[in-house]
Amino acid sequence: MSNWFIYTGSGVPHDSIDRDLPPPPPWRVFTGGPTLPQPPWGGNGDHEATSYQPDVRAVEQVNAALFLRRPLLVTGPPGAGKSTLATAVAHELRLGPVLHWPITSRVTLLDGLYQYDPLTRLYAASREEHTGGAAADEEIGRYIRLGPLGTALLPFDRPRVLLIDEIDKSDMDLPNDLLTIFEKGCFEIPELQRHTSPSAEVMTADGGAPVAVSGGVVRCRSFPLVIMTSNGEREFPPAFLRRCVTLRLHQPTGEKLERIVAAHLGSELVAGSRDIVERFLARKTGGALATDQLLNAVYLLHHSGSEDRLRLADRLMPYLDHDTDGTDPDGDSEH
Repeated sequence: MSNWFIYTGSGVPHDSIDRDLPPPPPWRVFTGGPTLPQPPWGGNGDHEATSYQPDVRAVEQVNAALFLRRPLLVTGPPGAGKSTLATAVAHELRLGPVLHWPITSRVTLLDGLYQYDPLTRLYAASREEHTGGAAADEEIGRYIRLGPLGTALLPFDRPRVLLIDEIDKSDMDLPNDLLTIFEKGCFEIPELQRHTSPSAEVMTADGGAPVAVSGGVVRCRSFPLVIMTSNGEREFPPAFLRRCVTLRLHQPTGEKLERIVAAHLGSELVAGSRDIVERFLARKTGGALATDQLLNAVYLLHHSGSEDRLRLADRLMPYLDHDTDGTDPDGDSEH
């Protein structure tokens, strides 16, 4: 590994980001505050994080995104490890739990920034009026929850990791809408700006303690590591692409598949599963398969002791881009 790498892909947590990450380029300096402490990892996704096997190209591009404070656009087929990369980076660099924003065609930029619940606030105001309690208007923050993107843009001491999953499924406008947020590193909450109080505590997407927002503006300090995944189903505008660091992942082959099996299931299973790895590689010539299908097959065949190994392996590794893989429900070949 190159000596400038902060994320190494080792899976071993460390704090070198504090020591080795240089200041941002002058055009990527953000001044949010006061600084918030990094939330603890929490333990979710430990196995994914420590067993992930990135190649040198992936490690290099992650570090480029960290140094340049730019989003990382990761493309590749299903099962290539695009989403797991975010978990592995957050775990190794101790950046807290991954903030996950799954994308559909109905998702808008506002969904990622924050949600405001005016109906509950109105109900609470009516109830307090009758009971003589505190006015709901004085606690507006209780009715605002930051979304994954909005939470990532809080002024944390270290960058948070934000996974924007399957951005190629979004409405055509979302990539361009994200550009402004990525460039400014901040956004406004009009409901708070119209409020009489200069500061309000709002909820966050990761369920942490409420955080104070002053003047209705959320502004980052350390630009988040934004990892956007795409299955390559659409093209993105040039203005969007030139502001991203890009990475293309491919399905692993040969020796790397054996390393993945060893990392997930133990080295003792590698020798006894080479026929299944070879079957997986042979079947890949006929359609799309994902690495987790191979892991499922290796695990089950190791523990089941099935004598008809290859037939069972085929049933556990159906093609992802076909309606059928040539077998009927009873496992007989179609003619």
